[in-house]
Amino acid sequence: MKKIMMVLMSLLVLLQVTNVVAQQADKAGCKDHSLFPTRMPDYEIENCKIEDFAAYEFQVKKGPKTRVEGKFTFITYAFKGKRETEPSGLAVVRNYENAIQKIGGTIVQSDPDRWVNGSIVKDGQETWFEVQKGNGKIWLRIVEKKAMEQAIVADATVFSNDIRATGHSAVYGIYFDTAKSTIKPESAQAIGEIAKMLKADPSLKIFVVGHTDNQGGVESNIKLSQDRGEAVLQVLVRDHGIAATRLRSYGCGLFSPVASNDSEDGRAKNRRVELVKQ
Repeated sequence: MKKIMMVLMSLLVLLQVTNVVAQQADKAGCKDHSLFPTRMPDYEIENCKIEDFAAYEFQVKKGPKTRVEGKFTFITYAFKGKRETEPSGLAVVRNYENAIQKIGGTIVQSDPDRWVNGSIVKDGQETWFEVQKGNGKIWLRIVEKKAMEQAIVADATVFSNDIRATGHSAVYGIYFDTAKSTIKPESAQAIGEIAKMLKADPSLKIFVVGHTDNQGGVESNIKLSQDRGEAVLQVLVRDHGIAATRLRSYGCGLFSPVASNDSEDGRAKNRRVELVKQ
């Protein structure tokens, strides 16, 4: 009896150790996302990254990619089972397709043997995901869509001081629909501050200059930046009563970056409107 008890105790310790090892297999600080709380068998989290606000361009088979901004989670799963038991790309894609559809989500695009993406709206939160299958890896990207919390507030005094000191001032806080010149409602505060500056100095005339990042063609970016500058000009005239004779719009496209276009943070800085003294 004593021998049996010792064997049972040994087995219990072994199970506990095995469980701890399994829990420690994932990279420290990483865990499954709540959208997909379970994972494919024999996969461990090799790496993860969470950014409170970033953007990801979801794959499409044709046409422009779908860009979504918000809280970004990137998880890399590595297969640790026997090579011959690694699931196929189709098995991975179908598993994620079924999981998202089961909770009311929508499949947007897929390449059945390689990747799938889709979205779901739950409790008012729109969330996008993309899964890619590689050799021994699964890459999961999730964007919980939201607007950026504006930390830098556009201010009429700052614009005026910049123009007096350098002849121009960059305005952050004017937002447009992706690849369009349609101004988003959250831009009202920044444009209002431009109007406030112009009303405080009736003699001041400015160029309203649009700038883009380097995504897309050169000619299309020049036109887009021109259209965006003109859109801001029209709001100043129509909604704030600024005389059109005091304003001219212009577009620099991608030709005057203030940061590297190799990162999303840099591209965000380059997508701006500048006020230039005439």
